[in-house]
Amino acid sequence: MDTIGIIGCGNMGGAIAGSLQMEVMVYDSDTQKAKQLASSKETISVAESLEALLSECQTILIAVKPQILSTLYPELRALGSDKKRWISIAAGIPLSVLAEQLATDEIVRFMPNIAAQYGAAVTAVAPAEGCSSSLREDSLHVASSFGSSFLLPESQFSAFIGISGSAIAYVFSFLHGLAMGGVAQGIAYPEALKIASDTMKSATSLIDATKANPVDLATRVCSAGGTTIEGMKALAQGGFEGLVMRAVEASSEKSKVLEAKAANQGK
Repeated sequence: MDTIGIIGCGNMGGAIAGSLQMEVMVYDSDTQKAKQLASSKETISVAESLEALLSECQTILIAVKPQILSTLYPELRALGSDKKRWISIAAGIPLSVLAEQLATDEIVRFMPNIAAQYGAAVTAVAPAEGCSSSLREDSLHVASSFGSSFLLPESQFSAFIGISGSAIAYVFSFLHGLAMGGVAQGIAYPEALKIASDTMKSATSLIDATKANPVDLATRVCSAGGTTIEGMKALAQGGFEGLVMRAVEASSEKSKVLEAKAANQGK
């Protein structure tokens, strides 16, 4: 892939630009923000206008808010008439709307989470039905540069939000609860939080290393009449697993509503 262009230098656009190990050209209506980003890495350059960006780059990553993107469609269509390739991280804008507004099927949609700025995002990648295999592969490479990537049909994006995009907040809440439990038992909050966070990392490392089912791993920790089974019983009595499943469902269903609204507005 040649130089990739990025429209938007906000938190997500800036994080992606900084993580890519390739030449990147950025454009933002806030010129100062774009220049500040470019000063952080030699491989990032600044385009003075959208026209300049699209004249230099074939692959364009759209990293602006959905309401801003809606005002850019006419200019992007006009400037991208020579078969540009598009990657969009605009939240809630489905591929059908993007394809119609950009007048092409050479589109891939990303759904990253907020850890992109630390190179630890989990990103869903959905190509449009008529997208070329080369753009699909290049997009997976781009997404993998700032974390892990999962090729999913767009129909599963709402489920992905439930178990990743929104679920990262559930994890934060769980870690806070563990830390507060530690505080109640006499450990200061900062240390309790660090212990809980490291325990979370050790748990996921075990899953990655063993490929075992989480339930199997949990039962290995539980000794008959021991401390762990007592805590597991408390979680079961509180409906912990069911509550988590309901949280996933709630976020997923809300996502479906927002996607439908965006699709209707795009018509």
